[in-house]
Amino acid sequence: MFKPVPLLALLPAILALSACANKQEQTRVDFQMGERATVGPLTYNVIETGWRSQLGSEFKMRFPEQRFLLVTLSVTNGGGKEVSVPLFTLEDQKGQTYPELDNGEGVENWFGLLRTLSAAQTLQGRLVFDVPLGSYRLRITDGGDPGLEKVAYIELPLRMDTDTGVDTPAPAPPSKDFSAPPTPKR
Repeated sequence: MFKPVPLLALLPAILALSACANKQEQTRVDFQMGERATVGPLTYNVIETGWRSQLGSEFKMRFPEQRFLLVTLSVTNGGGKEVSVPLFTLEDQKGQTYPELDNGEGVENWFGLLRTLSAAQTLQGRLVFDVPLGSYRLRITDGGDPGLEKVAYIELPLRMDTDTGVDTPAPAPPSKDFSAPPTPKR
């Protein structure tokens, strides 16, 4: 026959189901570098990427644990209200994530940390990551609350370009060999 189940025993299951019902599903879309990627009111465009083995000038150098990846992008708020753009994250092929660095020292046109865009405002700048050399996906959102935001990814393929760090000095011209004794004149 049917046994009554105490209501207290069902409470954890009911709470878990109601939490899932309130959570909005995350939308996942992939874009290629150079494409306009619209997620909610925000439109992103990754303009270029570049690898660096160091940042800064001769007197104030920064060195990464792996390599610096600079990502130049623009973000436009196409919505009717102010939106905050959170810190970005990279994801590799294995699913490991790497957060954007919060120190832009030595990065020309750094995107910055405080990123609030008014309606119709565009912000352009560079993000900096410390990651192993490889291909990545940049995680972008609609600026919504964490856990409720819409998410998309922009593919960042590995491009082997020249590192534009500090110039390496040119080798000195060959010098005379002073180790051999001079030859007498005749």
